[in-house]
Amino acid sequence: MKGIWYKNTHTRIPHFETTTHIHQKLGYAYETSSHFVHFYGRDIGFNIISVGLTVIESKNGNLADWVQRVFGAQDIKSLNKEIGHVTQGVWRPSLYYFRDTEVALGIDEFEKRASEQALRVLIEKIDDILLYIEPSSNGLNSYSHKCRELLILACTEVENQWVSIINKTNGIKSNARYNTNDYIKLLDKCFLKDFRIHYSNYQGLRFFKPFDNWSIANPTTSLTWYDAYNKTKHDRSGAFVFSTLENVMEAVAACIVMFCVKYGPFSLTESNTTLSTIVNQHFSISFENSDPADYYIPEIELPQGTRADLLLYDCYREGHNKNWIKDPLTI
Repeated sequence: MKGIWYKNTHTRIPHFETTTHIHQKLGYAYETSSHFVHFYGRDIGFNIISVGLTVIESKNGNLADWVQRVFGAQDIKSLNKEIGHVTQGVWRPSLYYFRDTEVALGIDEFEKRASEQALRVLIEKIDDILLYIEPSSNGLNSYSHKCRELLILACTEVENQWVSIINKTNGIKSNARYNTNDYIKLLDKCFLKDFRIHYSNYQGLRFFKPFDNWSIANPTTSLTWYDAYNKTKHDRSGAFVFSTLENVMEAVAACIVMFCVKYGPFSLTESNTTLSTIVNQHFSISFENSDPADYYIPEIELPQGTRADLLLYDCYREGHNKNWIKDPLTI
């Protein structure tokens, strides 16, 4: 069963505020055997799908007509993912609650803790470098032994995350030796281009989208910061110039993206941990040009005797959300 997504232009729910669509601009809908189901969603930050704003009504007519009548749906498009399905190991909205995310993605608690520790070390190291080098147009081009050291450390962490994901797919190699021809298969499957990272303490500094220019035609050289790592790792004296602050900042941003893909962004931005505090102190993380057609939509199971009238409620609080069906990641 697949659903649809669309843009909300009005709100017509009895006894409920009429301006919900202004802040919850996106809608997602499907039909059960007895009811139409709608979820509100935001179009900023991580495009949170608000499962606490679930709207249901007994079926009468077709789904498209219903969402147009109640929500003023425009630009209706089909969802790519089956309702109630997730791809194991790849975070997408609507996964928000920590426990829901952990179960849906099959997260290994100890692996996550190790990733948190590694990311914390990287952020502390880049923070230390930025005490001495300002990321201005000139500063970004500066290079040093400290930058080279952190570039290598950050890129090996990115590689570790790539390999971790690939080892859980059908793309695993018997010799477990991978290269960028393997890694780039994760670009679209893991939606790496969706994320943008901002070093929020520096006015005028651009957003970092470390995977934006990655190309299957040139899987190594198109990833400039990773190419720089390969060059300076194997030839310090000849390629020292590539150990720039900008490449280091790209590599650390890539580590943040990979963490978000594997574990979700909210454990970095909304948890009561030291890592979350450090991340919020230094970074702003969000989506850019993310396609809602690829989001996960929870399937609900309504009990017998569910009201037939138009109703807004919290399907998670009522326990109507079914367990996620986990699909393996194939590359």
